Amino acid sequence: MGEENRMKLNVGFLRAAAVTALATLAIPAAAQEGDYTPPRAEGYAELADLPDWTGTWHQDWERLFGVTVAPVVLTPEAQAVQDEFEARYAETGPPLEAEARCLPPGVPLIMSVGGMPIEVLYSPGRVTILTEAYGQARRIFTDGRDLPDDPEPFFNGNSVGHWEGDALVVETVGLHEMNGIARGIYVPHSDQMRVSERIYMPAEGELAVEITVTDPPVLAEPHVMHLFYKRQNEFPIREYVCENNRLVTGEDGANIDLGLDDEGDPFGPPVSEDEPGEGMGEPTED
Repeated sequence: MGEENRMKLNVGFLRAAAVTALATLAIPAAAQEGDYTPPRAEGYAELADLPDWTGTWHQDWERLFGVTVAPVVLTPEAQAVQDEFEARYAETGPPLEAEARCLPPGVPLIMSVGGMPIEVLYSPGRVTILTEAYGQARRIFTDGRDLPDDPEPFFNGNSVGHWEGDALVVETVGLHEMNGIARGIYVPHSDQMRVSERIYMPAEGELAVEITVTDPPVLAEPHVMHLFYKRQNEFPIREYVCENNRLVTGEDGANIDLGLDDEGDPFGPPVSEDEPGEGMGEPTED
């Protein structure tokens, strides 16, 4: 082998040795010992220590109608607005603009729409609550971040949480202006509205949610609600699609518009025994 080729070969060996050395330095000592665990895997492993909330949770119907709900105590200014709304809706019916536009009720009312179920999912640094109602997903960050100082308003707000034992404590701010404070309350909330929740299992197969709503310009005192769920995996969450193009609102409240004036009667003329409708066949005798 010539001197020139020998030098090239040595340079190649030196380069390979350097690359191997750098790669070895980049691997943590634990990896070299064979027990290294990637941080992402460690994050998922920690989820095993959380309480088991897997499955589908349906509202406990016995408690849904059997629990006394505390009255909403409004400030005098807000109560005057509420009285005006109630007087108006006594004649026209309650407002249904949100329903006409398929808008979700948002936090906190999304947790108790028509007794529809919820599902809880865990991932590192986050708890996600899926609601069958309106197909919503609530993202509760548990990675230690603070609530935003100037939050963008969302129907489900901006939520952060932390674990106190087996209870998840959640704080939510930045709620959409169309969110309701409580059922039957039509006073718009202020930008100071805040929702606090404590979610826990009081017994096996039961999930409880304590909700406290504060809004100093509107509420004279915090409004507290209690929701109770039972695990019922035989009835999974179903797809919820809102396609409501017949409900219209106006000065007289909300009405179902079947479009009969423009489209004609889709059911055809009335059918009688003397004049059976087209395609209906002859009337039969009893």
